[in-house]
Amino acid sequence: MDMIVFILTGAFATATPLLLAALGELVTEKSGVINLSVEGMMALAAAMGFATVYTTGSYLLAFAVAAGLAMLLSIVFAALVLIFSANQVASGLAAGILGLGLSALLGREYESFTLQAPSGLSVPNLSNIPVLGSILFEQDIVVYLTVTTGLCLMWIIQHSRAGLILRVVGEDPHIAHNLGFNVLRVRFLAILFGGFMAGLAGAYASTILTPIWSQGMILGRGWIALALVVFGTWRVLRVMIGAYLFGALLLADLAVQTLNLGIPSQVMTSMPYVMTIIVLAIVSRNALRIKLNAPVSLGQSYRPGQ
Repeated sequence: MDMIVFILTGAFATATPLLLAALGELVTEKSGVINLSVEGMMALAAAMGFATVYTTGSYLLAFAVAAGLAMLLSIVFAALVLIFSANQVASGLAAGILGLGLSALLGREYESFTLQAPSGLSVPNLSNIPVLGSILFEQDIVVYLTVTTGLCLMWIIQHSRAGLILRVVGEDPHIAHNLGFNVLRVRFLAILFGGFMAGLAGAYASTILTPIWSQGMILGRGWIALALVVFGTWRVLRVMIGAYLFGALLLADLAVQTLNLGIPSQVMTSMPYVMTIIVLAIVSRNALRIKLNAPVSLGQSYRPGQ
């Protein structure tokens, strides 16, 4: 029971950077743009978020700097795909590589440095509930804000005018243009939001989740976030569920080592990525589900008047 509680408690924190990045990418893809630079944006944000906390001690400033830099990188991507109509896949990969390179450069002098992570919140009375108390009511504030953001996004996309415009642009930008909507502006704001969320995800990963800096510490979380959007078939609630499942899976390595089951640690470390491949393969087999849920114009360039 203690091991189950440990995994379930840690799953919320471990899933938080995945969920933040996935929610941002979901909004971006709802507008018809696929951004493959999430990994690079998270890495850049992680480096600068860590450096900011180490030098100033301010976590709020660190998150702001990290989000700002990730948004700047997203602007570079947006300029390529919206102004120059560059291929979205190639542009995303290029922007992602740029982010990874800058992360390695800016974080080099902080290699192996550590931070004192802030303690989690303990909700009075509720945290004393057996089992569920420690799982649900002893998390850090970013975990709760992330869940709140996901629920708000779910309502906005499905029930608000802004969500309707976003979905129309993603389904058919030409119809959206004929209805009087500025397609490029909507897509730009969606890309910017994706960068903002990836920045928060990177900062959380390096300053709270694992407060030690090492090159490559994002460890493919950006790619898992991209896969979660497909796994959740572009639905916010499904993406949230998927993120917490993957969060629990990421902790399985520690659980197996603690229980001395004789399974090599390398096998368990690779499991989240193996599961990502398996999940994508299973979801992709159902072409009808993909067709019904994926934005029709996803990956397609758009120029006004064409």
